[in-house]
Amino acid sequence: MLKSLHSVAGAVALLCIATFWLSTAVAELFTSLENVAAVKTTIPWGFLILVPALAATGGSGFALAKGRRGGIIGTKMKRMPVIAVNGLLILIPSALFLAAKARAGEFDTTFSPCRPWNWLLGRQTSPCSASTCAMA
Repeated sequence: MLKSLHSVAGAVALLCIATFWLSTAVAELFTSLENVAAVKTTIPWGFLILVPALAATGGSGFALAKGRRGGIIGTKMKRMPVIAVNGLLILIPSALFLAAKARAGEFDTTFSPCRPWNWLLGRQTSPCSASTCAMA
């Protein structure tokens, strides 16, 4: 049962993260700023699924380890706190910041740094202009 919980929760978390990344990439590369704003404002709602899935994955993984600290388990045990802190202190606040900027329609250089693909594709919806993009 615990192994199944770990697998399912891990898969749900991975699917959430992949969905966030893929929807952002598709929206920014191929659609309008309105769609980018919709994606960015929707992602924080996905935290309602992602955070419990990550907690269940971590808790069940810790329980499955049963005190073992060597090999792959030891490596994961050392790595996971760094990943958790990164998510809590960098990724979630960044997503909330981007959602607030998108909701306000502020697609400036603090929202989206100049990206090479925007410049190369010559997109009209790019938040970069010749005066703000270092590549121009």
